[in-house]
Amino acid sequence: MKKISPALIPAIEVSAVNKCDLCLNSKCCTYITQQIDTPKSKYDFEILLWQVSHNRVGAYKDEDGWFLLFETTCQHLSDKGQCGIYEDRPTICRSHENDYCEYDAPAEDGFELWFPDYSSLLSYCKKRFKKWSTGNPPPA
Repeated sequence: MKKISPALIPAIEVSAVNKCDLCLNSKCCTYITQQIDTPKSKYDFEILLWQVSHNRVGAYKDEDGWFLLFETTCQHLSDKGQCGIYEDRPTICRSHENDYCEYDAPAEDGFELWFPDYSSLLSYCKKRFKKWSTGNPPPA
């Protein structure tokens, strides 16, 4: 198979105006996040461990706080990666700014802490709490 030299392909200037059209994986439409209270106690982390034990659920901390991340594709995303309800999309979709988004770099690059699964969070808990053990009853 012959490869086309990149020098022969005209350069496309990427901007906020055309970025969504150039994005092939529509990453911003394949997850949702929900901010949560900052976990502080062992019990808080026990709850968080339970949450990330579910398929396609992770947790992270960034400059805005702690969040759950649910990897789930928008039901209106077409096979071509375009919004199927673009003219009637929800306000949060309309207000999404793509000046700097997953097209530029993975969202995880901005996370201070990232727990994609149970084992990663459990490892963190064992380092954070010297006497970590599961199975403790909730506080009275």
